[in-house]
Parts: sequence; structure tokens; C-alpha cells
Amino acid sequence: MQNLITDIAGFQVGNAHDETLKSGVTVLTADSPFTCGVHVMGGAPGTRETDLLAPDKTVQTVDAIVLSGGSAFGLDAASGVADALRNDGRGFPVGDVTVPIVPAAILFDLLNGGDKNWSTNPYNALGRRAYADRGETTFKTGTSGAGFGATTANLKGGLGSASMMLPNGVIVGALVAVNALGSATVGDGPHFWAAPFEENGEFGNLGPSPTYPKGRPDTKGHAQNTTIGIVATNAKLTQAQCTRLATAAHDGIARALVPSHTPMDGDLIFAASHGDKDCDDLIYLGHAAATCMARAIARGIFEARSNPFETPACYARTFS
Repeated sequence: MQNLITDIAGFQVGNAHDETLKSGVTVLTADSPFTCGVHVMGGAPGTRETDLLAPDKTVQTVDAIVLSGGSAFGLDAASGVADALRNDGRGFPVGDVTVPIVPAAILFDLLNGGDKNWSTNPYNALGRRAYADRGETTFKTGTSGAGFGATTANLKGGLGSASMMLPNGVIVGALVAVNALGSATVGDGPHFWAAPFEENGEFGNLGPSPTYPKGRPDTKGHAQNTTIGIVATNAKLTQAQCTRLATAAHDGIARALVPSHTPMDGDLIFAASHGDKDCDDLIYLGHAAATCMARAIARGIFEARSNPFETPACYARTFS
């Protein structure tokens, strides 16, 4: 176990970013199609192919999930991933044609100081690069992939991941790009809201904050946010069960970010099932997914890195 979503056998994650653009893309795929659900809690989501994830729809599996910066422009990253999958012969068979199924979600990082004055949308190419970068065991977190240009109310955002194994051998993992309207830390201090769920000192081992501020929480500018993520498991789930798992996992966002699920963000979680483990305790599974999501959010912030002139600064620079 490496405390990553790729602890679930078969899943692969790839990242790509552009330093000048100050944005990036993250792809989750697997060695075969996998079951997927989604739940949206934010008031301003940007998505592709999420309607077909409803339990009553015909297509029950997908080939990849894309998380991207770039707001609506970033949805083109999924087209790049779909092209690469088709070149690999992957997709839903329709006669003698294969159509890759690639749901996607985007976050808003267009005002983070990067050069967004492009003549050709760069996200298609970033999607291809992220797919090509996929690895079966490990990947970079922090300032990477879809979290490369992410920010929060007070700190640089990032890409986080976490995992845990249940007593019955079922593994649950989370992957998240943290670009929150609110904050992952409490007040002006270094303590994380997610501290009660930390394992093995994964984000500093400071424990819970000794004080909790009252009143209106700090936020960054409107329309510059969204936290998008994926929870995954090797438990064998239906699409309806994946949808319920994604819904439960939103508790993890609420535990780790204050405020969350606001009218001006697009907070969204996909849930993916790839494996044959039996799991008859969906309550425990949902709790585990929420816990992993909270931990992954804190890790994404904790592991982000910034240069001396970057605003906002990363956690390490702020609290060193």
C-alpha cells in the first residue's frame, strides 16, 4: 500500500502540466472498462459525459475519467484522452467502431497568473500526454496534473491521493484536485480541518486545531474554484452503488474544506469500481470513501510546492 488510488489493482493514473499555462490534466484509467457513477454538489459544475453515468442509462462502464484545469476549455482534455484510447483499440463497440467513454470534470484556474492567451486550445494535447504518462503503481501528487495551477482561499492547491484497506480486504482510494473556494486549514494556523482522519503523519501530524474560528469563513474570489475528485474501490459495485458511493464521499470534502459545496463552485466526485471483491457493508464503504477523500484533500495541500514569488504560497512556505 502506497497510500494512493493505484493501490487498487488495475487502476492507472497519468498527469501532465504546462508551466507557462500554469494548468494541467489528470487521467484515471484501468486495464479494462470499469463501472462508474458520479454525484455533483457544487452549484457551478463543468462536466462531460456525466448524464450517461445515471444507473438507468445503457452504457454501464467507462474507459477513463479526466480531471482538468482550464474551466470549459479543459473539457477538451477528454477528447485527447478519447483519441488516445481509440488508437489503443479501447472503447464501447458499435458495429465495427469503438467509441471510448471518457467522463470528465473541470476546475477554474484561468486567473492564476499563467499565460492563457493561446490560439489553439492546449488541453487536447495535455490530455494525450496525461494518458501516455499513466503508471500502474505510483504517480506524483502535490503540484501536478489537474492540481498544478490550483489554489485555495489561503494556500496553493494541489493534487492529492489516499487509500485504506478494510478488514475484509476491500481497498478504497481517493484522488482529488483541490482548487477550493474555502480553506483546508483552520484560521491562520497550520492545522488541517481533516486532522482527525490523518494516518501515519501523512500531512504533518499536527493533530486537530486548538481553536476553531466562528463567523463567516474566509474565501477567495468568486468563480475561481472547484474541487473535483474520484473515489475508487476493488469492491464489485453496480452503477447505482457507485453513485451512492460518490454521494457518501462528498462528506470528505465537507470534512476537509470550509466552506464547501457553495453556489460558486462545481464540487463533484466520481466513483469507480474495478475488481471482484464482495462487499455487503456499503455503509462502511461509504464512510471509508469519505475518509480517504478528506485525507487526500489535506495531502494535496500539504504536498504542493510554490516558487518564492507565487501567490498564494504553498503550505510548506507558509508554515515553514
